[in-house]
Amino acid sequence: MTRRRWIADEVTGNTAALVGEHAAHLSRVLRAEIGQEFDIATEAGIRRGTIISISDDRVEFTLGEESRLTSRNSAPKITLALAIFKFDRMEWAIEKCTEIGVARIIPVIARRSDAHLVTAAAKRHERWQRIVREASEQSRRTAAPEITAPVKLKEVDAVLPAGALTRVVLAESLSSSEDGARLGDILQPRLNDFEVALAVGPEGGWADGELSWLLDAGWVAASLGNTILRAETAAIVATALALEALR
Repeated sequence: MTRRRWIADEVTGNTAALVGEHAAHLSRVLRAEIGQEFDIATEAGIRRGTIISISDDRVEFTLGEESRLTSRNSAPKITLALAIFKFDRMEWAIEKCTEIGVARIIPVIARRSDAHLVTAAAKRHERWQRIVREASEQSRRTAAPEITAPVKLKEVDAVLPAGALTRVVLAESLSSSEDGARLGDILQPRLNDFEVALAVGPEGGWADGELSWLLDAGWVAASLGNTILRAETAAIVATALALEALR
């Protein structure tokens, strides 16, 4: 039977711990008991963890052998710059892109992002961190992706990782039969670029001037085909296609 995986909040030597709401879910919701075993993800790898103490806000494990399933290969790293749109659909995209394997998510304040959502976005950051952690554990990732605080579009480049050599903006107004190349065709010749950034606009796409600004800043326009996708669909499809193209 596959053991459930948890990403440790604290690690000291051969001891790890979950804290706060993270621990409460295991102790109160799942009713875990001392002696139960789980896979515990740490920065050093995946190890078998046995519960040695448990309370509502802290669960401690003693760490045993390293799992043979631990993988430290050089998988491509995708940064998703995702414009802020209706939270329920945006958070669904965040969850699914995490499951697929995105490495980093940057919420972006675009011109077509509703003002009340932009105002509320800063308060959602902690919730988004919880979503990516839970999705990572569910999908058995070794670590959760980073999700930054919201930034304005013109600040995106400043928070990209230094190695993000390829930057692609999804231009919903361009079809592959016009002047937007398909995403896979852009990435296939760039197999050595393990750091790729994707920018996905809000509902209705990028406003006038935003797309041209990105292109002037060195981003490359791409299309996902001849149909118009919702923002959350575009984010999920683009992330999956990019990872597949670069593997």
